[in-house]
Amino acid sequence: MSIMQPKAGTKKAARSSQQKVTKSGAANALHGQQMSFFENALNGNGHAAFRDPAFTDNKSLPIHRWVPWIAGYSAAFVDDAISAYLPHRKTALVLDPFCGVGTTLLQAVLRGHKAVGFEINPYPSLAARVKLNAPTLEIEELDAALASMQVASNCWRTASTPVAISPPPLKSRLPFFSPKVERQVLHALAFINGLASETVANLFRVAFGAVMVSFSNYSYEPSLGSRPAAGKPLIDDAEVAHVLLAKLRAMRSDIVWLQEEKRINSLGTGRVINADFFSANRELETGSVDLMVTSPPYMNNYHYVRNTRPQLYWLNFVSSPDEQKHLETNNFGQYWQTVRDLEPVALAFEHHDLEKMLQQLRKTRTEQGAYGGPGWANYVTAYFNDCFRFMSALKRVLSRGGVGVVVIGNSIIQGIDIRTEQILGEIAVMQGLALDGVHCIRDKRVGASITQSSVRQGKKSKAILSEFAVILRKH
Repeated sequence: MSIMQPKAGTKKAARSSQQKVTKSGAANALHGQQMSFFENALNGNGHAAFRDPAFTDNKSLPIHRWVPWIAGYSAAFVDDAISAYLPHRKTALVLDPFCGVGTTLLQAVLRGHKAVGFEINPYPSLAARVKLNAPTLEIEELDAALASMQVASNCWRTASTPVAISPPPLKSRLPFFSPKVERQVLHALAFINGLASETVANLFRVAFGAVMVSFSNYSYEPSLGSRPAAGKPLIDDAEVAHVLLAKLRAMRSDIVWLQEEKRINSLGTGRVINADFFSANRELETGSVDLMVTSPPYMNNYHYVRNTRPQLYWLNFVSSPDEQKHLETNNFGQYWQTVRDLEPVALAFEHHDLEKMLQQLRKTRTEQGAYGGPGWANYVTAYFNDCFRFMSALKRVLSRGGVGVVVIGNSIIQGIDIRTEQILGEIAVMQGLALDGVHCIRDKRVGASITQSSVRQGKKSKAILSEFAVILRKH
């Protein structure tokens, strides 16, 4: 699971914002890509037949492609779940408690349903909200802003640094942007902050967040690191305006497509709550959710907060390590870095096999202290404690007969294969939900950060990282 760099926009996506887009040509192509998901997704037994959930497929889909965030699943997977579990419902409420950049929410809205998502990280939360606002965005306002930026950017490379904005206090081993690039970045952000329409400004912010690492001295490999560490040269200079405008024009073509869909078909509505699901689930009435499709953070310690620090700081969501720490300590499952040095964390529920596994883990590589089994045992315990809380909250909000689809993967920690999908299903049953099944939807996934790290590997394991859909139901 990782955040990847965006690819350069296609020639069609980079055309002038003044050009009229109709249902022919590129718009028809986008329509066809989305409509290919609107097929019956049931197998012969009346159960879901899920397609490959890899988020990479979203990089070619309108709206979904705006923020290439691979920490999730594909629009096709969501559509399969909706077709399987809401086949005859005209309007239902679809929930994603860990909505990320809004794949579940957008696909539910395209199918005419109501959708609500929770996301603690303000950057992906903004991206999801902007996507859901796209059907009502004024194209004329967007075109005026694009034309204005095109003119204003002509002097960004030569004009002095704007006084109204300054670089954020983001600490990094290398300057995040080179001086030539940083001057242009500051001009771009000053321009965005000066836009009269907050809706348009937020669209520009999402576009900036999606492309900013591409002209920085850092890259995702898959975690955020310096370009030299990945064998790449530093970026001394770049055409910031060109990259940003190309992205925005591609987004504009998607918005035109979506607004045409709204004219033809009835779209649903969606909202995003920028908070963690545990603290904010009371926003939902008891028994109000018909279908939940989600993928909580995997137990692989992929550090979402650290890997979005550039967007969080440069878009002014956080301005200090203390503000960043709040996101880390309230993340689902927390992070190994936040719990490794604590006294042994106690499991909040009874589970004999898990307790036995945790005892084995605590005895592994004890000479490494927090970096060995004891620290990782705290991380695993905290993760499953949050799973227990999650299942309790899910049972409350699901309607009678409502279904929850949880995409999750197993983990290999200190050489121990932890069957997360199996334990999650057992926890759900403890909390009073029915386990309809566990489906393997990908029998191999990349996970070098867990399987090949000398710190986390422990004894050599023959286990394979896989991905599963855990299907839950409230009777």
